[in-house]
Amino acid sequence: MARTTTYTQFIALPTEDVWRVLGDLSRWPEWNPAVSSVRLHDAVAVGTTGDYVPHSRVVGAMHRRTAPPFVITVLVPGRELTLEQPEPAGLMRMRWTLTPREGGTEVTQRLTFTGASAPIARAVVAAQLETDVRMCFARLALLAGITPATSALHAVIAGGTGALGRQVAADLTCRGHRVTILARRRGQEIPFAQLEWDGRTVGDWVGALKDRSPEDRGPIALINLAGKLVDCRPTQRNIDELRRSRVDSTRALVAAAATLDGPIDYWVQASTTAIWSDAGETRCTETTPLPVGLPQMTGVAEPWERAFDPAYATHSTILRTSIVLDPQAPALKRLSQLTKAGLGGRVGSGQQWFSWIHVEDWLAVVRATLGLDPQVTLPTGIVVAATDFPVRNRDLMGALRRHLHRPPSPPTPAPLLALGAVLLRSDPALGLSGRHATSTVLREAGFRFRYPTLDEALTDLLPQQDPPAQLTHTTCRQHTRPRPRPRPRPEAASQHMGNSPGTG
Repeated sequence: MARTTTYTQFIALPTEDVWRVLGDLSRWPEWNPAVSSVRLHDAVAVGTTGDYVPHSRVVGAMHRRTAPPFVITVLVPGRELTLEQPEPAGLMRMRWTLTPREGGTEVTQRLTFTGASAPIARAVVAAQLETDVRMCFARLALLAGITPATSALHAVIAGGTGALGRQVAADLTCRGHRVTILARRRGQEIPFAQLEWDGRTVGDWVGALKDRSPEDRGPIALINLAGKLVDCRPTQRNIDELRRSRVDSTRALVAAAATLDGPIDYWVQASTTAIWSDAGETRCTETTPLPVGLPQMTGVAEPWERAFDPAYATHSTILRTSIVLDPQAPALKRLSQLTKAGLGGRVGSGQQWFSWIHVEDWLAVVRATLGLDPQVTLPTGIVVAATDFPVRNRDLMGALRRHLHRPPSPPTPAPLLALGAVLLRSDPALGLSGRHATSTVLREAGFRFRYPTLDEALTDLLPQQDPPAQLTHTTCRQHTRPRPRPRPRPEAASQHMGNSPGTG
């Protein structure tokens, strides 16, 4: 049975510029590090065969010795390129499409596996080809010649090597903005400017906030996503480290901003909806008071927010982010693994609220906080990054079973979850607690979610079953326009009724 995953990214370049790189299969390894090499047996055309080698040493060696050549099955110059790679008892189909949009090009990558070996092939091959897809798109944009204008935003991202930081950096790069990463260790695979910092003290990196070149006259933004991942055992040592990793880095950034001649144009300070801890039936919005007594995550997030000083920015945002749904992020990965393993029943009582946001909508919220959305103007202050439709845990697990085509599962009692959390070195509170968090600020500003409901989000994020008619034979075509797949309509859906940043 065929399953397809789809990734889309806007690139602020004409379609012909993007095609110049994407349409040359020999350059695939240049923008996707998961591919070690590509050798074509003839010029790019329908019917041309070739060999690609995965970068993984083990998988690459096996593929080089045993895999038959791939074949180009669809070529629409400037618009679409599809190749098919025979797999043992199956087939891999990689399809790229380019769609002209106002100001640039929408790039879409669709990866499909069919046949009896599809589950194994997806687990092995897709795990490589789909790793950091947005970063791959950023490399593609840079190779295609994207160059920031003199008025482009310059975003300095603390914690830019973490899961969300990489997403923001890649998205802004693709849209023609400058990006500088503050990282404790330079990553060779990261295609952005990097400066080292220790996350505690002011250093030479402060120059990124004030040194302007003749080509860099646009606004400067500071995005602080630095902090240790929350998926750890709730020991006192770990809680103290969670707090220090956030508070110390924020204080260092505030101290650096104090040395500047003027305020930073935009400052996005990360926080989490887990600041309300286990909120029960309370409907949390930007104005909801914090709980008294500072339970675990409140005790981490409250001093994190308090360390931030908005006086050093013309426009500042404390972004309280809910669980970000992204196929590469730990939350959705862990939930999908449990569901596939037959543990997809409700957790505990199943009544706990699950507030969430699709990664594309989270990126759109970040762009709005940076003044990059001409349709949405957000005020200074707290913004909750969560959809208008939180779900209870029982409904979350039911939706995952439905989308992953799994039968009903028995519930997971709280004691069993606590035992599993010990084995996984995680915190059972991540599954047993929750909060109903939504944003009044986004709603009043006219922000429209692209994926407002959980079903729409999971349809986009999880592998989808292809219609059988598309799988009966291989279609080779050339110089015909592809028929675009319809996208969900948030405006129609809206008529119905703590994700943590990565370590920087």
